[in-house]
Amino acid sequence: MRAPFSPKRLAAGLFCAGLILPCGSAFSMGLMEAYNLALQNDPVYQSGIHEHDAGSENRALAKSNLLPALSASYSGARNFATSTQSTNQGPYESWPHYVSSTSSLNFTQPLFAPDNLARYHEGMAQADYGDMQFSSRQQDLLMRLIGAYVDALFARDNLRLVTSQRDTLLEQKAANDRMFKEGEGTKTDMLETEAKLDLAEAQLIEAQDGHSTNFQALEAIVGVEIKSLDGLVGTYEPTPLQPRDFESWRTTALEHNPDIAAQRVAVEVAKDDVAKNRAGHLPHMDFVASIGKDNSSSIDTYTTDSAIRSYGIQITVPIYAGGSVSALTRQAVAQYEKAKSDLDDKTNQIMLDMHKQHYTVLSSIAKIAALEKSVESARLLVTATKQSIKGGVRVNLDLLNAEQQQYVAQRDLAQARYTYMVADLKLRSDAGVLSVDDLRTVAANFSAGQ
Repeated sequence: MRAPFSPKRLAAGLFCAGLILPCGSAFSMGLMEAYNLALQNDPVYQSGIHEHDAGSENRALAKSNLLPALSASYSGARNFATSTQSTNQGPYESWPHYVSSTSSLNFTQPLFAPDNLARYHEGMAQADYGDMQFSSRQQDLLMRLIGAYVDALFARDNLRLVTSQRDTLLEQKAANDRMFKEGEGTKTDMLETEAKLDLAEAQLIEAQDGHSTNFQALEAIVGVEIKSLDGLVGTYEPTPLQPRDFESWRTTALEHNPDIAAQRVAVEVAKDDVAKNRAGHLPHMDFVASIGKDNSSSIDTYTTDSAIRSYGIQITVPIYAGGSVSALTRQAVAQYEKAKSDLDDKTNQIMLDMHKQHYTVLSSIAKIAALEKSVESARLLVTATKQSIKGGVRVNLDLLNAEQQQYVAQRDLAQARYTYMVADLKLRSDAGVLSVDDLRTVAANFSAGQ
């Protein structure tokens, strides 16, 4: 019986994948560094910043509906006139040339303006809605970043492992061919290795595509080319969920989730819109004051200057507007009912996702523990198979199968850890309590060279 084959390349690949031992890296981007770059370069987040800046101006616009308005006007002209007057001696004509001007300063202060008051409440609510949306954008950035980061890490780990497995099979094929020529190997060993090698080549192509796609997705968020990423430390262990029960997370989400809060504000905006349109039937009263000055305002007074100061109350009473006020009010009521239904729908969506993430977090903890045992068992199986080959009990195919089992266990453990990490943060995001501190806590589990 020939000596067992030593899979040196597979071991090296496992080391570099950060699943057994660390290997060095010239430069590696950490999670917090990626986050700081995303704050500056992510186009979705930058769009959210500008959207928030625009929405914040609704507060100033809302207040303007209740504040006084002051305007000034001026007009001037050079006039060339022809004047004909009847006299006892007959018509008398003159051709006066003069400069005329009119100027005024007008002040208006709403006293009773239900529509303006409704616009004020609506504008303030719109600004609050923008704040809630921006808070959601901030949490969305954290989730998109960690999701893209771990996807890129898993794609990298998978590529390294698949490459190592392919290289191991190449070495095995070369050894089988050499031993077959020497009369020590079998045709069956050669065919078995070739079949596994063909499959590994297909898996490698798929892994390369996944690696490129996932790294590009992360680069689109951080805005720079990524050479290497910090990997998850091999000693990583999930933290028990606190609080454990779902009802506590549900209560927190109803109080703090920014999407639910934004939709509540959207209901208030729609309600204020109803009040604004109904106010179209109500009278409007303003205090008005003006100062005006006329210099030669007409041909009859082109030698006269006058100044007028006035103040008083101006009342406008709407009577009929073609039915537009009633139609706009009915439209606003329908939009208000829609906003309430949207609030229920948004709440149900978030609660459903929270159930999913809560279950994933709890199940992932048990799954990780089981996979850690599976990895250790797979490692022991590889060692035992090598010894059995030396004793003539097992053959080369058994070693290849054991190594494949070890590879799958390592990959599944890495994926389970990433899944737990993302689900834990998504649960906090759904609850509305996700912060940069949570990302910093996760980042502490990553290290260069992993």
